[in-house]
Amino acid sequence: MLPCQRHLFRLPDGLHYLNCAYMSPLARPVEEAGLAGLRRKRDPTSIAAEDFFTDVARARQRFGRLVGADPARIAVIPSVSYGIAAAVRNTLLTRGQNVVVTAGQFPSNWYAWRRAARAAEAELRIVAAPTGPGRAAGWNARLLDAIDDRTAAVALGQIHWTDGSRFDLEAIGARCRGVGAALVVDGTQSVGAMPFDVSRLQPDALVCAAYKWLLGPYAIGLAYFGPRYDGGTPLEETWLARPDSEDFRGLVEYRDGYRPGAARFDMGEASNFILMPMLVAALDQLLAWGVENIAEACGALTAQLLDRAEALGYGVEEATGRAPHLVGLRLPRGQDPEALAAALSAKRIAVSVRGEALRVAPHVYNDADDIAALVTALEETRGAALRTSG
Repeated sequence: MLPCQRHLFRLPDGLHYLNCAYMSPLARPVEEAGLAGLRRKRDPTSIAAEDFFTDVARARQRFGRLVGADPARIAVIPSVSYGIAAAVRNTLLTRGQNVVVTAGQFPSNWYAWRRAARAAEAELRIVAAPTGPGRAAGWNARLLDAIDDRTAAVALGQIHWTDGSRFDLEAIGARCRGVGAALVVDGTQSVGAMPFDVSRLQPDALVCAAYKWLLGPYAIGLAYFGPRYDGGTPLEETWLARPDSEDFRGLVEYRDGYRPGAARFDMGEASNFILMPMLVAALDQLLAWGVENIAEACGALTAQLLDRAEALGYGVEEATGRAPHLVGLRLPRGQDPEALAAALSAKRIAVSVRGEALRVAPHVYNDADDIAALVTALEETRGAALRTSG
């Protein structure tokens, strides 16, 4: 198993940072790449014309390896909402159709669909999770039932961002293809920490912010766009997406076409000479560790936690229905989630309250001591809550 990699990060001593789903810390190589980019801007003559393209090409290639996709189908985006907006703009939605989403879905993959559905007089079909045992399995069954011949798109994550409930994208994707619906996946809370294979899952679009499980900086991300979106209309008309844009002398020889693949969906200034080298360094680090190894290491930590948390009365998802790296502890009746989060913060334990769950999201910089600190704190706060209620 991949050993703890805390030495590659600058996390403060005594901090139990179990909150990568909120924002990842920067690994040392990523931080150094950003500082080098800042220093490089001191002398603009050090930035040549080809530098507008080289790191972008590296990022496409690395992300393609990470998710099993053709690098030509990778676009550089500033945010999830940008990538989702590009998919929504190029997904035909007409009156009487529907778009299927999960209840409590992250807003970036919800608002654009709601607006499009309202404009088209279509239905935004929100699928809630069942209660009780087998929650994730029941949720997947409900999603499959919600997809019908009037479904234009299904938009969701590989996992639910609040508690790590796992969605069966293989079955959902097959159902989408059967009715001709687009499958648009927000992979921000999963890609980089658990396997994602484009060739197997066949999404029409996969959109990922970089600042969480890709271990990159804020305000940049990557997206895969499949054949459904070939020939699509981008959100903006960046000159970098045009053929032969490497020839700066010929930029005013305007062209109607775009570079092959998904480059048409690139944001303007995709070459960002600070953020892009950081993103490449982060992807290199993930590939060096191996996503399967990251998932195994995180899964071992969350398994230790869930065994103890369940005994304390917290609700946990069954192993087959949860992600390895992000889990939600559903609080016992009467426990105040904000008070719990504050108590944990006072003990220098960083987690998040999302929806109805205490969200715990370790990474390879965590070890068994971090989990033990959290378990001890949960035992103490649970005991205090029981004494107060009694």
